[in-house]
Amino acid sequence: MLASVARRLLSMLVTLLGVSVIIFLVLRLLPGNAVTAQMGVSAGLLSHAQRVALDHYYGVGEPFFRQYVSWLGSMLTGNLGVSLSSRTSVASLVGAALPVTLELAIASMVIGELIGVLFGVFGSLRPRGVVDNAGQGVAVVGLGVPSFVIGTGLVTFLASSFHYFPSSRAFAGLFFNPWLNLQQIFFPALTLGLGVGAAIMRTTRAAMLEVVSTGFARTARGKGLSKFVVTWKHLFLGALVPVVTMSGIQLGYLLGGTVVVEQIFVLPGLGRLLVNSISNRDFPVVQSVTLVFAAGFIVVNMLTDMLYTLIDPRTRAR
Repeated sequence: MLASVARRLLSMLVTLLGVSVIIFLVLRLLPGNAVTAQMGVSAGLLSHAQRVALDHYYGVGEPFFRQYVSWLGSMLTGNLGVSLSSRTSVASLVGAALPVTLELAIASMVIGELIGVLFGVFGSLRPRGVVDNAGQGVAVVGLGVPSFVIGTGLVTFLASSFHYFPSSRAFAGLFFNPWLNLQQIFFPALTLGLGVGAAIMRTTRAAMLEVVSTGFARTARGKGLSKFVVTWKHLFLGALVPVVTMSGIQLGYLLGGTVVVEQIFVLPGLGRLLVNSISNRDFPVVQSVTLVFAAGFIVVNMLTDMLYTLIDPRTRAR
């Protein structure tokens, strides 16, 4: 077990290193840099000496390799640099935005699990029934309609019909004002949760239908066990591995997929910070936020793999 964890940690570090290289190169290959982002059209009026001085000040005049080594060395010591646009610590910006994105991702995951598992389980027990058809309808909406369309429609409906503007006030922390925080998080989480729930519902339904026809399911019913015990203790547990796999994938997606929804609902999370930083060519912030997203996805997948050993004892021998 320890050797497996060590291998996964090493693989995670190598992956993050590769991601950091790709992010760094892609940002440097984009048109413009920190100087043009800060100066705008005035950058064309700079003299050669002024341009060289500004390139040195912003650290964009050195070769790419030297820039990357300098950034990587600072990052390994916990120094994420300083934002070029706000002149504040990148670590403080990420630290302020990360809890918002985590809360949104967790709330979306809870809603998605409730939608996906309940519709998937009960729909598989009576295929083509009312619950199954309703679940299929939810799946069509969740998978077929983009989250930005659902989010925009939801904001428009709430504003026009109920004059409901939860984001018209500054974002409230969960422990500062729980009720306002719930109002501000629920609808963005519902927007993302529909897509998550649709994917989990399809996976749960397919896995349950496969398990329902097996011999141990008939044996459990033959023992006279209650329907609740048969469904949740035998059938659902037998179908849990693919459900956990899909849940892990969806959670990893949510950690980096909140960008558009955070913009629509004006949530001060990592996604909104990333969009604003890209517009300002704020390389230190973009690099750090993208690495946080990548690290989150990798960690979630690693934890999902480790969870298999608790769910299915057969995986412990691998």
